[in-house]
Amino acid sequence: MTTSTSLRFALLITAACGFLDSYTYLSRGGVFANAQTGNVILLALNLSERHWYQATGHLWPILAFLVGVVLAVHVKAGRFDRLLVYPIRVTMALQVLILVVIGFVPTSVPHSFVTIPISFITAMQIELFRNIGDLNYIAVATTGNLMRLVEAGYGVTVDRTPDARTALAVYGRLVGAFAGGALVGAVCTQLLGGRAAWVPAGFLAVTLLLFVIDERGDPSPTVGS
Repeated sequence: MTTSTSLRFALLITAACGFLDSYTYLSRGGVFANAQTGNVILLALNLSERHWYQATGHLWPILAFLVGVVLAVHVKAGRFDRLLVYPIRVTMALQVLILVVIGFVPTSVPHSFVTIPISFITAMQIELFRNIGDLNYIAVATTGNLMRLVEAGYGVTVDRTPDARTALAVYGRLVGAFAGGALVGAVCTQLLGGRAAWVPAGFLAVTLLLFVIDERGDPSPTVGS
């Protein structure tokens, strides 16, 4: 198992995503910037009502999400390996930098200055980080993880599936991490305002430390990314 497919790594980025949902909702225009379902719906509604300016406000985060996915696909395909020694670490460092900069952006500026780069960040996360060992998960939203939690619970109590207990523990922690991140995000945003973005930046910065710690413990090529 690599660092980026470990449970502790997944818990950190999932908590950061839950935090960012609370953060953007409370301080950046009442939107959830992680997943794009809401933006697609609102874009369609505004187009149907010929509200062109409002429609573009939902179009840009979608485009930023697409760009983030394309960049992440390039990283996964190894197209940056000749340029970067540790491409996964570089992408995590880039996400940390973006969130640090966002923390300096006043809440009085147009919210798109914040929601667009956050859409870019979450696009990279959803494309790059999908697995904890053999289990699939999504860091940027909790619906899929909640569904798998119920499935695992059914496997434990009804089917008596041997692997279901492990899955139940993993998905329970993921759902808890997202909810906990959202709770901490709400409290920190009320206290710090726009500067609360530095907290999830800290979560993601810890993932960079995990790469270093794991590499010192096991310097095999599977650890570093």
